[in-house]
Amino acid sequence: MKVLVTGAAGFVGRNLVAELKNRGYTNLFLYTREHSSEDLERFTKECDFVFHLAGVNRPKNESEFMEDNYEFTSKLLSLLKKHNNASPILVTSSIQAEFDNPYGTSKKAGEDLIFQYSEETGVDVLVYRLPNVFGKWSKPNYNTVVATYCYNVSRNFDIHVNNTEAKLSLCYIDDVIKEFIKALEGTPNKHQTYCFVETIYAIKLGDLANRIQSFKETRTNLSILDMEDALTKKLYSTYLSFLPKDQFSYDLKMNCDERGSFTEFIRTPERGQVSVNVSKPGITKGNHWHHTKNEKFLVVSGEGLIRFRKLEAEEIIEYRVNGEKLQVVDIPTGYTHSIVNVGECDLITIMWVNECFDPEKPDTYFLEV
Repeated sequence: MKVLVTGAAGFVGRNLVAELKNRGYTNLFLYTREHSSEDLERFTKECDFVFHLAGVNRPKNESEFMEDNYEFTSKLLSLLKKHNNASPILVTSSIQAEFDNPYGTSKKAGEDLIFQYSEETGVDVLVYRLPNVFGKWSKPNYNTVVATYCYNVSRNFDIHVNNTEAKLSLCYIDDVIKEFIKALEGTPNKHQTYCFVETIYAIKLGDLANRIQSFKETRTNLSILDMEDALTKKLYSTYLSFLPKDQFSYDLKMNCDERGSFTEFIRTPERGQVSVNVSKPGITKGNHWHHTKNEKFLVVSGEGLIRFRKLEAEEIIEYRVNGEKLQVVDIPTGYTHSIVNVGECDLITIMWVNECFDPEKPDTYFLEV
């Protein structure tokens, strides 16, 4: 199948093209502003399916709305008709088509043109009135407020929230592309006149701003937000895509002494805390027990001996672990325990505990194994 994508260099276009290639589509006609009329002539003659994504959101002059969103659509349809090409056409419109503003008016005019073309030719047209689409490769101050907030917050720029109670409808780019692939393969979601993307999120502008601000704070408080919430998960993925190239990494506070180091990596109220423990050769750490707090130890480098003794018992239980064979060792409650580096190099252990450390309630009691 030969697939024509107009607006292939835009936000939606780039994501669509990447997924088409992932799925093995190789005959792609990728039309951008850099192409000539002759290119478009050839593409419309040979294509088997059209993704018409080209358009403008925020032009310098209002006249560009009609030029790009209506007149280019007219040109595209004229060329398809000229070549008697009955390829199905998927068109991205906007929920703004319901409103009386220059952008919405141009989108509505483009819709009317498409529907008229379908009536005249019998060609199958798939019109999607998309809400605010967000995701990787979107442009700040152009595609969506999500892009603008992610860009600004990741660079310590101020963000402006004009109306915290303003309600937004958001749609994630991967959900859009998934629906477009379904349409290409003949199974779009359609209700009467318009097609639709199944997953739409509603959020207030103030809540959106706060949530994106919280993503930046995770680097200092080491928290992981609730990724079971689908919108949070998708917004966080989008936020990371806006990180400046020199700020992918961030430092952790290493608590160092002559024995080695202990460094907290992740803290979550729901899933506990993850830390990295480094012990020098011959060093023993631990020798304490817990009422309720429980842990998991995973040695990833070096050789260690984990020892347990139940309170008031004499029997000592030993587990020898090393980085050559990864094993998780559960640390039960009511057992004093320790870990000693019995190797010749640093012992590196990933430690998970079911609750974040609270100095007011440490639930940690010294007792030698």
